[in-house]
Amino acid sequence: MAIGQSMLRVDAHDKVTGTAKYTSDLEPRDYLVAKVVHSTIAFGEVKAFHLEEALAVPGVVKILTCFDVPDVPFPTPGHPWSVEKAHQDVADRKLLNRRVRFYGDDIAAIIAEDNVAADRAARLIRVEYEEFEPYVTVDQAMAPGARLVHDEKPNNILVHSGFQVGEMTYDEAVAGEDDLVTVQRTYRTQTVQHCHIEPPTSFAYQEGDKITVISSTQIPHIVRRVIGQATGIPWGNIRVIKPYIGGGFGNKQDVLYEPLNAWLCTQVGGRAVKLDITREETFASTRVRHAIDFHVAGAVRRDGTIVARKCLANSNQGGYASHGHSIVANAINGFKQLYRDEKALECEANTVYTNIAVGGAMRGYGIPQSCFATECLAEDMAHAIGMDPLEFRLKNCMQAGYEDPHTHVQFRSYGLQDAIQKGRELIHWDELRAKYQNQTGPIRRGVGMAIFCYKTGVHPISLETASCRMVLHQDGSVQVQMGATEIGQGADTVFTQMASEVTGISVKKVHISSFQDTDTTPFDTGAYASRQTYVSGMAVKKTGALFKQKILEYAGYALRYPVENLDIRDDQIVDTVTGETLRSVADIAVEAFYSLDRSQHITAEATSHCKVNTFASGCCFAEVEVDIPLGKVKVLNIVNVHDSGTLINPQLAAAQVHGGMSMGLGYALSEQLLFDAKARPLNGNLLDYKLPTAMDTPDLQAAFVEVPDPTGPYGNKALGEPPAIPGAPAIRNAVLHATGVAIDSLPLDPQKLITAFTEAGLIDD
Repeated sequence: MAIGQSMLRVDAHDKVTGTAKYTSDLEPRDYLVAKVVHSTIAFGEVKAFHLEEALAVPGVVKILTCFDVPDVPFPTPGHPWSVEKAHQDVADRKLLNRRVRFYGDDIAAIIAEDNVAADRAARLIRVEYEEFEPYVTVDQAMAPGARLVHDEKPNNILVHSGFQVGEMTYDEAVAGEDDLVTVQRTYRTQTVQHCHIEPPTSFAYQEGDKITVISSTQIPHIVRRVIGQATGIPWGNIRVIKPYIGGGFGNKQDVLYEPLNAWLCTQVGGRAVKLDITREETFASTRVRHAIDFHVAGAVRRDGTIVARKCLANSNQGGYASHGHSIVANAINGFKQLYRDEKALECEANTVYTNIAVGGAMRGYGIPQSCFATECLAEDMAHAIGMDPLEFRLKNCMQAGYEDPHTHVQFRSYGLQDAIQKGRELIHWDELRAKYQNQTGPIRRGVGMAIFCYKTGVHPISLETASCRMVLHQDGSVQVQMGATEIGQGADTVFTQMASEVTGISVKKVHISSFQDTDTTPFDTGAYASRQTYVSGMAVKKTGALFKQKILEYAGYALRYPVENLDIRDDQIVDTVTGETLRSVADIAVEAFYSLDRSQHITAEATSHCKVNTFASGCCFAEVEVDIPLGKVKVLNIVNVHDSGTLINPQLAAAQVHGGMSMGLGYALSEQLLFDAKARPLNGNLLDYKLPTAMDTPDLQAAFVEVPDPTGPYGNKALGEPPAIPGAPAIRNAVLHATGVAIDSLPLDPQKLITAFTEAGLIDD
């Protein structure tokens, strides 16, 4: 049995010893260097360039500007392509842009012999702009008379959507009952950056009529398609290679600079071009997590029953659509999916163009923002009626069998209430809630919690498809090829375990490559949406069953044995009736390759078109210590409990949870990308942007409730993104318990806390 075992990661040795090859390790010979020239304003028009001095720098080969690129708008998000135009992503940017829509927009590119020449030339380029007043917030961008960031989008609203559940409105539900307790709040989440170790980087070169792009990306097959759309190069003439990748967290689920690099390569006769960017450019010019303002209301009876809720979410999209409305639409879906509203639920959402950095995918895809609003509101309703917030959640949370009325995604397996009870015991909830009541003094402690649910993959909103190929080697081992991408999360290890489980070939004889090559690798849409173990895992299982059957058919021929009586167990062909070992798979493989009578190269490939989905769920509990005069929050203990179905690799699962919890700590307490009034980033570097370090991190506890899901290939469901979701509201709610002060925005930094504590009378003016 390979499933359920904590086997060593298949890439562990290469990554620990430094032999793993990343994009920069695969540099072609004699390559040129490209440097992007970014706008120094946030909103306006490029009128002219003055390039004379820059072109005179020794080593400069060519300078291309926004006036030179193809006049072709294209989409950048890593979504599956839709054959239906109405469902296609927004194509609103070009390789280089004349209309500047955020500070750091791409307006020109220098190709030079080396970095020194490129950097010198960039400093000498002078640009003439017509500058407009930029919009930093959604309120500014939606104000009457605001200039349009994109002319085709009135009021700077990319998309508005909404829904209602129940037969009455929120106002009608509230008016219909006496003695309801209502809570109205605005909860705000901030802009943050992914901060993956490896910045986006790529090489592009031409051989014959084929452009090859080596890229640090989560979505190689989608990158190929977008390069074609942006440049006009036929998709079959584009090859994308994805080696080991130093993290992505969703930022590399956008097609960032690969199309520009491919086009630059064609402008220098196909010579190899390297395009990488600095950490500061990564902050300013790639993607960020959306800041979202949630205007919410909730009505609850004094017995704790939620009667009605409503939510208006305004998402700060920045200058370009990227993933567009899908993220805030997912956020209001998340608001809907956690709790039962007896009478009414209303949700609306706007995605709003502004002039800050572009919002894109980031771990959780709108649900960390949504969970903060949902779980703050739940906490504040429980607080308003004096009810224990854990009991409030148990009373109102979604039940087994819940089906979303719009997407029809169901709780096909359900461990949420068991997870809450397990977390309750691990954090000693009842004891600490009583212990920390009615505190005084400058140092106080509290304990808080938050729950979440998260779907597995993107069906039915979008296509879910994945393929796998297996090839039998002469020694009886199997080569597994996946279009699904390893980005550090352990996917290749899990696929190895799945392949072993289904074929009967031992783990040590399953080989998998972390490199994807769109010319040879089966199609897969990539690493996102916590989909790969679920969706791509279905392809592994389907392919493995076909592959095993082909081996057994050949073994039946070679052994003159009925195929129905054969199986593979631990690399051996066995008689299922007697249990007798007949031959090794290695012996059968040699005969299949070299038989003079019937030579057969055994391979299998299958596509899984996934048309199901399910919810993963869980909770986070946090114990904190608050230094009121300093406005400092110290997390003393934090526990995540997850229902992610059957765990394929428990040790990898715990590692995923620990990583997500660390991201949640930063989101809660310190991380925020700040902009000045001109929409310029103020702290776009790893010195001023405050990531938590080991010194800021308590021991992280990961626990699981394993409820096998009937739709998962091995009973499994989402785990990649959920750990990053509930930490921030759990910590906020713990601060409320400690101090009695409800903080309605992230992060919970000292300046914000001191202001709030002063207003609440906990600190003397």
